Amino acid sequence: MPTVPALQTRRGTPSLENEGDAPAVRRRPDRAGAVAGVRVKYSVLVSVSRRSTSLLVAAVGGFLAHFAFPQASIWPLAIVGMALLMWTLTRDSARWAFLVATVWGVAHFLPLLWWAREAAGAIPWVALSIAQAMLMALAPVMYVWIRRVPALRNAQVVLVLPFAGAWVAAEQLRQVWPFGGFPWVRMAFSQTDGPLVKLAPYGGAPLVSFVVAALGGLLAVGVGALLSRDMVRVPLAALTIAAVLVAPMFIGLDSRAEEGTIRIGAVQGNVANPGRDAFQNAREVTGNHMAGTSRLIEEHGQVDLVLWPENASDYDPRIDEEAREMVNAAAEVAGVPMLVGTVRYTEDTRYNEILVWDGVDGVGDVYAKQIPAAFAEYIPLRKYIREIVPIVDLVSVDMSAGEEPAYLDVPVATLGRDVRTATIICFEVAYDALIQEAVQDGSQFLYVPTNNASFGETTESVQQLAMTRFRAVEHGRAAVQISTVGVSGWAAPDGDLHEVTELFTADEFAAEIPLRTTQTLATRLGPWPVYGLMVLVGLGVIAGMVRYRVPARG
Repeated sequence: MPTVPALQTRRGTPSLENEGDAPAVRRRPDRAGAVAGVRVKYSVLVSVSRRSTSLLVAAVGGFLAHFAFPQASIWPLAIVGMALLMWTLTRDSARWAFLVATVWGVAHFLPLLWWAREAAGAIPWVALSIAQAMLMALAPVMYVWIRRVPALRNAQVVLVLPFAGAWVAAEQLRQVWPFGGFPWVRMAFSQTDGPLVKLAPYGGAPLVSFVVAALGGLLAVGVGALLSRDMVRVPLAALTIAAVLVAPMFIGLDSRAEEGTIRIGAVQGNVANPGRDAFQNAREVTGNHMAGTSRLIEEHGQVDLVLWPENASDYDPRIDEEAREMVNAAAEVAGVPMLVGTVRYTEDTRYNEILVWDGVDGVGDVYAKQIPAAFAEYIPLRKYIREIVPIVDLVSVDMSAGEEPAYLDVPVATLGRDVRTATIICFEVAYDALIQEAVQDGSQFLYVPTNNASFGETTESVQQLAMTRFRAVEHGRAAVQISTVGVSGWAAPDGDLHEVTELFTADEFAAEIPLRTTQTLATRLGPWPVYGLMVLVGLGVIAGMVRYRVPARG
């Protein structure tokens, strides 16, 4: 695209330049370059119009990208959404980048996190969506700074790499901050039905998110080149995108059992009244799972291990006699150990726990959830938040974090040994490090107990199942998700889904799943590659700040 000469106003708003003999006026250098470093100026009227168009395109891009996630699962739309975001970042202004990216993020997160409205109300839903949008808006801000490095200003194709790197860095920040982070619906988790999920064993969620963002950037470059009739970059972008999407199809994923198999039985007991009050009758819920265990054995025969979900026995069977009687009755019918979700209260806090329960030998290993969900299981800044959202007081006792690694050693009689089981309670499935450590410590399959009752007929449960499926591929382990109300199911180490249940039904399933010990590259490397990427992104931002010079005004 040819450069159009113009002048820049003092405040950075483009102005129309006369082509006559008016005396030259010294202005600040233009910052409104396109991605390729092309400097295009517009009149004030056209500029306002184009800014409005950019905001609209950003909103459309974010909204389209949300359809890449379940239930729609149109995975290519993640790439399209990222392309539209990059297209809007043509102005060399960090503030503008933050604005358009926030618009993109709000349009993206509001529909994706609709389930938060069902569980907590409109204000928490909107606040969570805006907070996530603003955190991810830091990625385009970092990208704008990085591309100011002189060596990159005209390297249009190469710029997709810092664009993708900045996106992954922002996702990593969102994984740990604030209040322990909230890495739900990262771009990687939109790809479980596409070919890019096969990259997960080599770099986990950060690698897959990086590739999605980079392909989006390449798509933006390719379309821009097509519009400007640049017949060099068009085929380059198209061929690269095609190659990256096709190559993973030839990657084989190993699902073979390496340490034998285990026959698991999973019980989805259901609740009578879905919604915020689902567990007002906790004993009924425990009774449903006891009855479901009887149906499991009657219909599916003997199993090696019975899996109950999170909160299946909200009354702690270790101290509550009635709960203990029901859990013992189920264990007697099963004749094998059970994993049971419960809550342990102390004097001033509570713990979300999974117990290894044997009706004969009592309680074995116990895992307490390490990452309680902020504003759901505990309330940060309670006295201030209460003034805005009084509903927070429904969480009357804050939950504390457990300190033990996320696995349980479960005795399996048919194997004559304990089987180490990664135990990932509910939202913990979204956090990389916790699962990496559990598999590094020898876990042979993944167990994801969850309670989705509060989220109604929303997509929360299928979004979670997609993450469980992604983790199966990432770590080369079978992964079982069992919910109080659905959606439940299990994924083979190659990502194939089996025994998927419906929401708000009582259901059970049994499955012979492989036990594996081989660790994928993503498991072995852990978080170090993404840490290295964040360092590179940080150095790029610093370089952009240092090397960018603005001459003194005349």
